[in-house]
Amino acid sequence: MADRTAPNCHLRLEWVYGYRGHQCRNNLYYTAAKEIVYFVAGVGVVYNTREHKQKFYLGHNDDIISLALHPERVLVATGQVGKEPYICVWDSYTVQTVSILKDTHTHGIACLAFDLDGQCLVSVGLDSKNTICVWDWRRGKVLAAAPGHTDRIFDISWDLYQPSKLVSCGVKHIKFWSLCGNALTPKRGVFGKTGDLQTILCLACARDEVTYSGALNGDIYVWKGINLIRTVQGAHGSGIFSMNACEEGFATGGRDGCVRLWDLNFKPITVIDLRETDQGYKGLSVRSVCWRGDHILVGTQDSEIFEVVVHDRTKPFLIMQGHCEGELWALAVHPTKPLAMTGSDDRSVRMVVSYLKNIVNDLSSNVLPLHRDMTEVVHIKDRKEAIHELKYSPDGAHLAVGSNDNSVDIYSVVQRYKKVGECIGSTSFITHMDWSTDSKYLQTNDGNGKRLFYRMPSGKEVTNREELKLVQWSSWTCVLGPEVNGIWPKYSEINDINSVDANFNNQVLVTADDYGLVKLLRYPCVRKGAKFKKYLGHSAHITNARWSHDYQWVITIGGADHSVFQWKFVTDRKSKEALHIAPQETLGDSNSEESDSDQSDVPEMDSEIEQETHLTYRRQVYKEDLPQLKEQSKEKHRAVAMKKRERAPGSGLKLHFIHGYRGYDCRSNLFYTQTGEIVYHVAAVGVVYNRQQNTQRFYMGHDDDILCLAIHPLKDYVATGQVGRDSSIHIWDTEIMKPMSVLKGFHQLGVCALDFSADGKRLASVGLDDNHTIVLWDWRKGEKLSAIRGSKDKIFVIKVNPYCPDKLITAGIKHMKFWHKTGGGLIGRKGNMGKTETMMCAVYGWTEEMVFSGTCTGDICIWRDMFLVKTVKAHDGPVFSMHALEKVLEGKGSNRDALMKIASFAPGLLLEDNPSIRAISLGHGYILVGTKNGEILEVDKSGPITLLVQGHMEGEVWGLATHPHLPLCATVSDDKTLRIWDLSPSHCMLAVRKLKKGGRCCCFSPEGKALAVGLNDGSFLIVNADTLEDLVSFHHRKDIISDIRFSPGAGKYLAVASGDSFVDIYNVMSSKRVGVCKGSLIYITHLDWDKRGKLLQVNTGAKEQLFFEAPRGKKQTIPATEVEKIDWSTWTCVLGTSCEGIWPVVSEVTEVTAACLSNDRKVLATGDDLGYVKLFRYPVKGKYAKFKRYVAHSTHVTNVRWTHDDGLLVTVGGGDTCLMIWTHEAEGHREARHCDSEESDIESEDDGGYDSDVTRENEISYTIKALSTNMRPMTGVKPHLQLKEPSVDERDQIFLFSFELSLLDT
Repeated sequence: MADRTAPNCHLRLEWVYGYRGHQCRNNLYYTAAKEIVYFVAGVGVVYNTREHKQKFYLGHNDDIISLALHPERVLVATGQVGKEPYICVWDSYTVQTVSILKDTHTHGIACLAFDLDGQCLVSVGLDSKNTICVWDWRRGKVLAAAPGHTDRIFDISWDLYQPSKLVSCGVKHIKFWSLCGNALTPKRGVFGKTGDLQTILCLACARDEVTYSGALNGDIYVWKGINLIRTVQGAHGSGIFSMNACEEGFATGGRDGCVRLWDLNFKPITVIDLRETDQGYKGLSVRSVCWRGDHILVGTQDSEIFEVVVHDRTKPFLIMQGHCEGELWALAVHPTKPLAMTGSDDRSVRMVVSYLKNIVNDLSSNVLPLHRDMTEVVHIKDRKEAIHELKYSPDGAHLAVGSNDNSVDIYSVVQRYKKVGECIGSTSFITHMDWSTDSKYLQTNDGNGKRLFYRMPSGKEVTNREELKLVQWSSWTCVLGPEVNGIWPKYSEINDINSVDANFNNQVLVTADDYGLVKLLRYPCVRKGAKFKKYLGHSAHITNARWSHDYQWVITIGGADHSVFQWKFVTDRKSKEALHIAPQETLGDSNSEESDSDQSDVPEMDSEIEQETHLTYRRQVYKEDLPQLKEQSKEKHRAVAMKKRERAPGSGLKLHFIHGYRGYDCRSNLFYTQTGEIVYHVAAVGVVYNRQQNTQRFYMGHDDDILCLAIHPLKDYVATGQVGRDSSIHIWDTEIMKPMSVLKGFHQLGVCALDFSADGKRLASVGLDDNHTIVLWDWRKGEKLSAIRGSKDKIFVIKVNPYCPDKLITAGIKHMKFWHKTGGGLIGRKGNMGKTETMMCAVYGWTEEMVFSGTCTGDICIWRDMFLVKTVKAHDGPVFSMHALEKVLEGKGSNRDALMKIASFAPGLLLEDNPSIRAISLGHGYILVGTKNGEILEVDKSGPITLLVQGHMEGEVWGLATHPHLPLCATVSDDKTLRIWDLSPSHCMLAVRKLKKGGRCCCFSPEGKALAVGLNDGSFLIVNADTLEDLVSFHHRKDIISDIRFSPGAGKYLAVASGDSFVDIYNVMSSKRVGVCKGSLIYITHLDWDKRGKLLQVNTGAKEQLFFEAPRGKKQTIPATEVEKIDWSTWTCVLGTSCEGIWPVVSEVTEVTAACLSNDRKVLATGDDLGYVKLFRYPVKGKYAKFKRYVAHSTHVTNVRWTHDDGLLVTVGGGDTCLMIWTHEAEGHREARHCDSEESDIESEDDGGYDSDVTRENEISYTIKALSTNMRPMTGVKPHLQLKEPSVDERDQIFLFSFELSLLDT
């Protein structure tokens, strides 16, 4: 099968011949480094005349037509044409983008100018109003805009001696502008009787409100304020196109070919007539002039650049030339020498020396052919239409000439170009031709897409294709044929590709097309959809492309831009050597990327990563849907408004401790704070954990799952991003636990990655929408600085460059991209690594360009800028987390080895010996490690490991039971573990046991010595509550065991409810089933015993409230009034008149999943599908009782239980996998706290929900509305808290430390 991958080689733009002189002016300057900056086609060129080297800025996608130089002479602004034109501000040294200004002008940008201090940039558009815009170019913001004039504006300049003053000129006008606030106010210049009203072509400002301008008739007009005060007549023989002000005075250039120098009072110094010099010619016209010291740069209408030394002004040096106006199509390379010939509609033929990078000869001619000295040999005219293609045979005996007359003429060279044959099979103009190596055959392409073959030299058409099977072609420049099928993109027309040339030695093709793209593909390129590498630079259609004789260069020519580009061909080996030896040379490399066709040779994705990519955080109903749902329930509101509602309880809850850590689908979300506490997240809560005191503090501003966390460089603020239709980013203070700023409105459906800049002023975020939008924020102001689409596939991490806050990296599925902020936009470049890899993590190294990334296959990639320098095999599984250390740790290998054997340091508490590690952080002499299994460990640099936090692993947690006498609770989860937790101040997990199946319910026996556990396969266990060893097990049902309960008193009976809609009753002493409760329509959800142990009440999924006698299970019908009189041992049911008021107004979409009555029978706690924990005064009679509400769980609360003394309430979340412990505070002891409770109200309560099952699907998507509020004004940082800038020595000590990550057994 043919190889469809992109070739392992690339092109690097080495030289551009040409200069844009026509239709432009004032576009040629000296930089601070004494280099020359100008533009041609879509390329900004920085030319070092001393070293004879060029650098290229390639940020434009169409013709550049304007240029301005920053006052410091390092930055350059260029404006382009196009439907949506933009301005690029770029660095002339690095040729990298500094800012992009867009979304204001249309058609093009005609003029640009910086102000005196370089803070503002003014631009003039080519729209019908010639709009003038003033930019804060660094921020990419428009400060002011106004219509410029009804006719074309040719020049604009800031008054360098009057702040906020500008002058513009053009067709029969000159205007003087004032900038005040965001308003631009013009005043027209008054010509009066001093001079004629005429077109002003250029201008320059001087002191004392004086302005000099060049007129179309060659006069200099001198203005004072807005009035014309005098003229300098006859300054030039005709129109003055350019005027340049410098320290020495002024320089002007005109259509008469003269450059005149003037002193600061505009008195003449000297005149330089370029037409009269050795390099001059009749008709030379000056379009741009730049005077710096004793050197003068001159750009001409005919695309030449001269450098004139003032003291030797009669001998200008020609440093650049190119073709003039007109289409450039003709290109030929010498068969044995580094020479190329070009021919254009400007009626000139030019010879280019590739090695010397200059044009050595020029002849205005239309003859054919020519000698080496460009003299005519013979002139033949046999056709009326244009000659489109001509080619000598390999043996040099014949010349084939293809014309637009649909024919090819064959001439004999030895017979003084006598016509000896004619090929007449084409029905359209001839586009391409190739000779066979033996010179016996010719193949042609025509404008109708036909490929024909002829015998030579007669020109007879070959119709028998068998005759051509063994033919070898001397060259391949045809665009049609099986060998080049793959060059054609989808939906392209037959004339879209203008040129092809094959490099047989390296088996690579170069193509040139109508879209300004040069492409490299493999040869032969047989199959459609072949991958390629593409290169930008030409602004419009590229008419021809040819390899040099030794295949070291590619020469391309642009039609409308009439420029010649010389590209260096770099093989894969040379590319790696160049990168390793001198990576700085890549600054001048062209932009290239692989095609968008389907990726090939992508390694199989790790199962753990694939599982994560398929996670979805969609909710069927979001909390923000509640107002709309309540609006739909207005009738219910009105019906209830007149009735008295049960008041809320006097006591309340305070969140005390959370067991759990979000590790299964998150990474790099664990850090030390400034004070040495540990910050992380679980569910909808940001947790600050004091490991010395074993206490926690909570940020509870979120209302749904937090998915990402980043810490400020000063370690005092934290940013967290959440899931939700109206998802948000919160920046909060870890000391006062209050929000500093809330950002909404730009992401959709959630935020999956965050990172602060090194100075802490910016925050980068990635959304969970289909495009994984990247946003860069000024988080204190709540202002979006830049935004761009990130990737179609999931992005796992974003990092801001610590040395340059305008640079970012993102890593994800088949994704490694390097971003650069440019004004209001972001420019991204794909990592140049050949075969696409999935990147799981990334971190910056010890220089601005150095980046390390970890792959899904266990490799660590080392990058220098966007280029892959080296790949190191580091781990057996995916690399989920990396951290750059500020100094080398003692015992470099011990910590890594210790993490590999965590179980030996923390015996009996970790379920896996080598858990997958999702987060690593360093500080205060320790290493923090977060695992996929919900554990947080602290590693001392000397080796010991401390287990700080534990929680359930991925999978819903439903089973919860509190001990009848001790501060203990048990939980069981879909993660197939049973756990015992200490609720006393030690707050730790006492025991854990793996189960054969996941579980959904558990219950302590009345004396607390046994623990019953119901499993998902229909079986249940009774285990020793201390050792968790099996006492007995049963398996009578096929469906899930949904609830399980010991009878009160001696615990003689055990009721076991299942999804099979039965409740089985077992005699614990005899270990036998003694009864079955039948009659439910659907699965059982809750059950409770009465205090006698003789009666069971049961709730079902169909909202039935049923009663059964024990132990036989006989169904009983009991009136509601009698039910209230029964003394129930527990109340965990959600149905009945005693708890009617717990159901919200929008109960049709919000299930109350759990309830529990306190032992003093005063307060009923509930959990629901929206993640709310609520307290009601018991009994809760009547609908829609008032309550106190608490938000901490992110998804449905699956169970709630009071401890034996009612001092604590314990809750578990389904999808968030965490166990929360709440302190029960008696009435009168409540403190006012932000965002943790709320009394219900018919008009204001937020009740509602979504289905409790969170489905796992292949795509993730969310919505965000972003708005920012500064909750606490910030005026500075205390001196002792200020971030210390690391010294050079400290930076040199930085190294990368990565931990091995092992996969769960699947």
